[in-house]
Amino acid sequence: MSFLSHLECGFCNKEQDADKVWNLCPECSKPLLARYDLEAAAKVFDKDKLATREPTLWRYHEMLPVRDAKYRICLGEGYTPITHAKRLGAEVGFEELYIKDEGLNATTSFKARGLGMAISRAYELGVKEVSIPSAGNAAGAMSAYAAAAGMKAYVFMPKDVPTPFISECKALGAEVTLIDGLITDCGKAAAELVKKYNRFDVSTLKEPYRIEGKKTMGYEVAEQMEWELPDVIIYPTGGGTGMVGMWKAFAEMEALGWIGPRRPRMVTVQSTGCAPMVRAFDQGDEFADPWEGAKTVADGLRVPAAVGDFLIMRALRESNGTAVAVSDEDLMAGANKIGRTQGLFVAPEGGATLAAFEKLRDEGWIRQGEKVLLFNTGSGHKYAHLWE
Repeated sequence: MSFLSHLECGFCNKEQDADKVWNLCPECSKPLLARYDLEAAAKVFDKDKLATREPTLWRYHEMLPVRDAKYRICLGEGYTPITHAKRLGAEVGFEELYIKDEGLNATTSFKARGLGMAISRAYELGVKEVSIPSAGNAAGAMSAYAAAAGMKAYVFMPKDVPTPFISECKALGAEVTLIDGLITDCGKAAAELVKKYNRFDVSTLKEPYRIEGKKTMGYEVAEQMEWELPDVIIYPTGGGTGMVGMWKAFAEMEALGWIGPRRPRMVTVQSTGCAPMVRAFDQGDEFADPWEGAKTVADGLRVPAAVGDFLIMRALRESNGTAVAVSDEDLMAGANKIGRTQGLFVAPEGGATLAAFEKLRDEGWIRQGEKVLLFNTGSGHKYAHLWE
């Protein structure tokens, strides 16, 4: 069973009925967050129960929003491995370096978690058609789960995204519209047709449940590291759902009695060609102004504006974390270094986390002996053109 109780606006705290279809908060147009009866859950959901459960994100179903198991769409997403990167650590002179490889998810990226959850819950609530603006991986994930649920999928992508992203969506039955512009332009085009045809918008943090799939990364980090969270988590940030989701997961696990109050220092990494969160963090702002002229080879980081910007800032500041921008040259060098030392073909976004680590280590912000976890959010295969 699910202990889902209600939805709550992450900004104004207004509560809404969880069993109705919602996008943003009707009061302030900010993201709605799923809330659970944690007191009741703590009495029956013991972490020891996890030992016998399937190795997918649905192992945490009590703390996920789908009420009826028949609506759980599963393509094997979640429970990706954490590798102690010993050879990489030896090369960079740091012992406690770890990598969580999200490229092993269904559709080869962490987007499978969020879209799998969003589509499953939309399926349960009776949604028939879904729409998304995407730089690539999210569109592929939505297309896959919509196909599995028998829904019609509509995708809006920048026309310059790598061809494999477009091909994947078409193969999975989605209707693909290519836009001359950035993901924000795609969002505007998608929004017009969402309103016209009454499609359900599953944009990042514009519905309540993608974050619920992404938060399972936080549950897995705790479980796979034997309930002792790392000192630092470095995460490539576009829309930021994963960062916000993990921070939410840590609070839930503490309420369940699974972990204590200690938290990792959370680090957002972006490209110097598109770094709205880094700029906002450095300026002490709560919200991030849109980034003009966004450009980076890491398509997942080419997000000039994020609706959940204030939630990202909250996670960074509450954790005593930071935000770092790295060049495309450095993030590609990071991807190559991970590849030749660990045998992992990581996406450019994954390479960005190593570049950020080296920068923070050199500055003394990260200290020898601390446990540092890097997130590779996708496979390098869809970016193969960058190595040609």
